[in-house]
Amino acid sequence: MTEGAPPDLPDAALMFAVLNEVGIIEQLARNRFEAAQGDGLKLPHFVVLNHMVRLGDGQSLKALASAFQLSKSAMTNTVQRLAERGFVRVEPDPADGRGKRVFLTAAGRERREAAVASLAPDLAVLLAALGRDEAAAILPTLARLRSLLDAMRDAHGNA
Repeated sequence: MTEGAPPDLPDAALMFAVLNEVGIIEQLARNRFEAAQGDGLKLPHFVVLNHMVRLGDGQSLKALASAFQLSKSAMTNTVQRLAERGFVRVEPDPADGRGKRVFLTAAGRERREAAVASLAPDLAVLLAALGRDEAAAILPTLARLRSLLDAMRDAHGNA
């Protein structure tokens, strides 16, 4: 959908166009994020660090996999890569003998903060182009869209 496209599209086409724009934005943001990282930190690794900073650590691998809608093996791979870099530590889950819990290390917290700081120049350019009012105006709509998609995921039993 191009900028300023008519909103009189059929319902399904309109929502597809909205989600298509979100997907394109995600791809562009991912590429900018990864280009800004001096040590090759990938976005999937950052989002796990960010999740743990926001919501707390000590979550099980299963809970993390569910939060990111990944298989447990895919999340295990991501966590192993973070552990190899010293950003997380993995410990046995005392409540589940087979399970593991993931904890953020000081190095992981510092790396998350450095990743956010590395984005400051790009974020400043975006804010200058959009303006504070427009950026603030779109945030509630994006948060609502995320919430609706979360609810749909949960209602359909998807991990």
